[in-house]
Amino acid sequence: MSRAERGAMDSYDDGGGIEPGPEDSPERVAEADTGPGPGAPRAGIAGLSMPYQVVAAVALAVVGVFACVHLGTVFLHVAPSNTLTKQHGEAVDDWVYPEFEQNWKLFAPNPLQQNMSVEVRAEVVGAGGKRTTTGWTDLTAHDLDGVRGNPIPSHTRQNELRRAWDFYLNSHTDDHRPNGMRGRLSEQYVRRIVMQRLDERALGGTVDRIQLRTVTRPVPAAAWSTEKIDTAPVERGYPWWRVTAADRPGTEATR
Repeated sequence: MSRAERGAMDSYDDGGGIEPGPEDSPERVAEADTGPGPGAPRAGIAGLSMPYQVVAAVALAVVGVFACVHLGTVFLHVAPSNTLTKQHGEAVDDWVYPEFEQNWKLFAPNPLQQNMSVEVRAEVVGAGGKRTTTGWTDLTAHDLDGVRGNPIPSHTRQNELRRAWDFYLNSHTDDHRPNGMRGRLSEQYVRRIVMQRLDERALGGTVDRIQLRTVTRPVPAAAWSTEKIDTAPVERGYPWWRVTAADRPGTEATR
């Protein structure tokens, strides 16, 4: 080792020529050992004044209660029939429908294995009061034509008719009787959707009544499958509905 190097080491050991930086000051070392002082600002809710802490705590409690109620209600909606759903089923449905509806139509255990289309025919009153009945019009096929090949399909084309029909089925008995106000409301909703899609001028008169039916077509098995599936369509008809003035497009409903 050279004399210059030995001299530099000696000066370093003696503290000569090298002053401690600000980070090595006694005050900084003491602060690092003891942490921030009692007057240092605090983060989070603890940094708020007492009134704001109370408001924040109440808001968090309300959000927590709402989340628990929502999760519990949705659980009762999708759970098998039990004592609670039998007693409070109407309240559960009022909370869930239509924004939070849950079903098993896409995932197990009940994935859909059939295509169902909604069709309509109309009784038209023409010139001189002559009544004629049109053929069946496939409303579902009309919607699908507007979806296929469209990279940004309309939400209305995709879901309006389907959700309206689900609403109708879920609010009626097997013999087509409405379950209270929701059932009657679903009939009005479906009628107005249908009338928006019927062109009375093309039909040559005024639509007085409409009738709907569903045609269910099972999805055929894959080519490699040995499963045997009857793909014959199954039709189910529904009662005739009288069309009111409120059902026609551009007409405001009267109370």
